Amino acid sequence: MNEFLSAAFSFPTLLFSAALAVVFVFWLLVLLGVAEHDAFDADIEPSGIGAAGLGGVSVSVAASLLIAFAWFTSLSGSVLLRRSSLAGVPYAALACAVLVTAALVAWWVTRRLVRILVRLFPEERGPSRQDFVGMTCTVRTGRVDARFGQAEVAARDGSTAVVQVRALGAAEDEKPLAAGSTGLLYAYDETGEFFWVAPFPQFGELPGADSSSAA
Repeated sequence: MNEFLSAAFSFPTLLFSAALAVVFVFWLLVLLGVAEHDAFDADIEPSGIGAAGLGGVSVSVAASLLIAFAWFTSLSGSVLLRRSSLAGVPYAALACAVLVTAALVAWWVTRRLVRILVRLFPEERGPSRQDFVGMTCTVRTGRVDARFGQAEVAARDGSTAVVQVRALGAAEDEKPLAAGSTGLLYAYDETGEFFWVAPFPQFGELPGADSSSAA
């Protein structure tokens, strides 16, 4: 036990021990709900972590794995080094070599583990407004024109959302969109952040048909 503690709190493992303590506190805060597991993702460019071969998982997960593997590798090397009879400059040189080796081994193992995690737990694409294109909606405002309108649309997961809609001039054989009428979201305007909507005829409401003459 004394050998373990001595190696853990001496150079070079001491550097990784301090970092591991920070990792432990961070994940404790995540478990308590004080911090989010992806709290550092916005502070680091995805291209940076991707260039290191660690993309696909959150920065905190990649860093935690990297530090944990580096700490274990450094600890193992330090224990073996302390059992040797080396001292002075040779010991210091090998201690630096253990530091570099631990970092490289940790990066190599973490990179491969991250690839496995990405395959096992692929990142799910979040909901997008483009998912509503092609769906029907129910108008919730008194009118819908080229400058004004809102409608309620149901997502595939059963949730509903109120979205901004706009409509071009209705044809002569089409009923104007009003509150309670059904429309079809056929396009999304990224600049204006609204959907283009057109009247969607229900069963028995075909365009041009005169319901009063139907027998």
